[in-house]
Amino acid sequence: MRLRNKPWAKEKLAQYPQYAVGNPAEHKGKWNEVFGNDNPIHIEVGTGKGQFLLGMAKQNPNINYIGIELYESVIVSALDHIIEAEVPNFKLLSVDAKDLTEYFAKGDVERVYLNFSDPWPKVRHAKRRLTYKTFLNIYEQILIDGGEIHFKTDNQGLFEYSLMSFSEYGLLLKYVSLDLHASDFEGNIMTEYEEKFSQKGSRIYRSEVKYMNEK
Repeated sequence: MRLRNKPWAKEKLAQYPQYAVGNPAEHKGKWNEVFGNDNPIHIEVGTGKGQFLLGMAKQNPNINYIGIELYESVIVSALDHIIEAEVPNFKLLSVDAKDLTEYFAKGDVERVYLNFSDPWPKVRHAKRRLTYKTFLNIYEQILIDGGEIHFKTDNQGLFEYSLMSFSEYGLLLKYVSLDLHASDFEGNIMTEYEEKFSQKGSRIYRSEVKYMNEK
């Protein structure tokens, strides 16, 4: 993805602390204080321009959502959407996914969404995939016991790799679709990429997996 630099993005994010959380490490273990309630928290790693989580936040007002995006020039677009919609249950973090344990304690998060992540197709780049075992371990450290990952992609190779990675890590496969838009799955919220790919006729793959560490 080609990124257009927006040097003003950092300043704009700082102007809206009610939506863009500036010092996330300070809230580790107490994100309920940020939202002002004890509702469950779902995060999306690689939230992009925020269309998916915005739709989820509107659809599920009793769930809190946090969009994780490394690039400020991208996440500032999500901020614009939140400002316009005025949704109180959607926050943003401009941080690196590999550092999530610095910002979330065990049990802070109920569910992780991974939507149309970079497939990193070259074998030598496998460790960068968000479904690689190192990332699966990071998610486990912040999820509740029995927490879940919901994963969507248009990339068949990444989907096949991810199913294998989930299995090797010991995750329970709860749901799988090899053609989401032709399935009977209800309540699907599309991302920007999903709309683009589906309009081109691309097949969308989806899975739900669960950590088998419930007490």
